[in-house]
Amino acid sequence: MIARLKGLIDEVGDDWAVIDVNGVGYHVACSAKTLASLPARGEPAALFTEMLVSETSIRLVGFATRAERDWFGLLDNVQGVGTKVALAILSTLSVSELTTAVAMGDKAMVGRANGVGPKLAQRIVTELRDKAPMVAGADPALASLAAQLDQPRPTAAADAVSALINLGYNHSQAGVAVAAAMGKAAEGAGPEAIIRLALKELSR
Repeated sequence: MIARLKGLIDEVGDDWAVIDVNGVGYHVACSAKTLASLPARGEPAALFTEMLVSETSIRLVGFATRAERDWFGLLDNVQGVGTKVALAILSTLSVSELTTAVAMGDKAMVGRANGVGPKLAQRIVTELRDKAPMVAGADPALASLAAQLDQPRPTAAADAVSALINLGYNHSQAGVAVAAAMGKAAEGAGPEAIIRLALKELSR
């Protein structure tokens, strides 16, 4: 199992890079965001990697951060995703954006990636929603909000999210703002107070 590569950038393509590790060139598939983070050719670099083994090939996929690798593993296990689509999602959304979109059930945000239709986007947010908080760097406040949205009876936070969506904000924007507002609101605050605080966050 190759979990990390450290060497020199030898070559970079549209969706791959070659890392020279002590004279051995490793071909690594990467998301657009990971490729954008790499230094120039000949410069030192390090990538977290996932080794994919099948009957016909052994491939390496590289990631700028451990969190991106964690998300790749989650996405790759969703039926209908696979390596190509998982990398397309990670090329379109940052780890923070993806974590927020899944936690908030924002299938429209996930559906922005190439190869992700409405049904697949819905499957991704449904299957991974409970797992999003476990990814490195996930916002605990956002995880707490996601849990409240799953309650059978509406909560003040859920009402605030709904109100912001009605004002034209998308699920992810509303979720991030309300999660931040909940951290500043007094205990037991009603939806009106949370909405006011959330709007302040959105106006920054």
